[in-house]
Amino acid sequence: MRQPIALTPTQLPPDPLPVLPEQTFLPDAYRLPTGAERGASAAWSPAVVFIEVTNRCNLLCETCPRTYFTREPLKTLSFDEFVTIVDQFPALQRAVLHGIGEPLLNRELPQMIAYLKARQVEVLFNSNGTLLTPAWQEALVASGLDQFRCSIDGAEAATYAAIRGADLLHKIIEGLGGLAATKRRLGADKPQISIWCVATRENLIELPDLVRLAAQLGVPEVYVQRLTYFAQEPGTQYGMARQELAIFGHDDDLQGQIIAECEALSAALGVQFRASGARDPRHSLDAARMADEAPWRACLRPWTTAYVTANGNCLPCCISPFATHDYESLILGNLFERPFADLWNDYLYQQFRVNLLSTHPHKACANCGVYWSL
Repeated sequence: MRQPIALTPTQLPPDPLPVLPEQTFLPDAYRLPTGAERGASAAWSPAVVFIEVTNRCNLLCETCPRTYFTREPLKTLSFDEFVTIVDQFPALQRAVLHGIGEPLLNRELPQMIAYLKARQVEVLFNSNGTLLTPAWQEALVASGLDQFRCSIDGAEAATYAAIRGADLLHKIIEGLGGLAATKRRLGADKPQISIWCVATRENLIELPDLVRLAAQLGVPEVYVQRLTYFAQEPGTQYGMARQELAIFGHDDDLQGQIIAECEALSAALGVQFRASGARDPRHSLDAARMADEAPWRACLRPWTTAYVTANGNCLPCCISPFATHDYESLILGNLFERPFADLWNDYLYQQFRVNLLSTHPHKACANCGVYWSL
């Protein structure tokens, strides 16, 4: 086993890094314990865990690396395998059951959610929504799921089909409307439903119509996300995950007009309009923040969050598989081979944390807070 890293004063900033003001609304599970400082080791177990319940998918999205190459062998977790993973996180507060794959392809998902809810864990996941049949609607409400986040990258059928690879927007609209109706019929306040849109130069103009669609369906929240792509790896950009389709730094006046329209619609229709990560929509879509010396240093995830693939590999965060072609360099251990408690402060995690607090982080992290949101 490799020896733990011995830090020198030059490897860390002179003072603990503060949480950025825009991060103050993040759930408590993403925060450091009171008085905790960031270093090579974490003295606490992760409170947030991303678990890929499957890496299979029923779509071929133009913005997803899975469409163009294989990250890991195809696998869907069994309930027993899921329990093996979950039980290794004693401080778990929030479980996010997605990764590279469509969670509704795992038929044991409701049982997994119920297992987590029995531990008083908040549970959520993103879905493409195309499989949200009445049976799934009933099962998700009954399971106690806290949040159902539906990815919709266009308000027009043709735009959606061009990005997501299938003409299925009508199925999503039917499913989301059905889920909202099922909640009302059963008198349930969960799951909270939201729409998430990866904004590109191809679909930004349709963002106001997504806010209108949410209001029509009874969906209370719409989130906008920036496109993630292999920014510093020439020749490896693929499909629509390319720099020329990213919206920040382009057409700033048009961006401002569209965001302003969405904000006005949000107020008028009672639909919350928000951004992913730690920024509001207006600033999330700003040009790259190259003036910040090291914006990635604001990230808390390597100290608060774990990401486990369907094959048991531990990655630094949910953005990283979309941010670099060098996938092997992201793997920090495998908890089917070694207990997570042994991996969490072993050499690879320690080195990753040290690099993140420096001016030379992993190349996936070097673009976070610059090309896409923290």
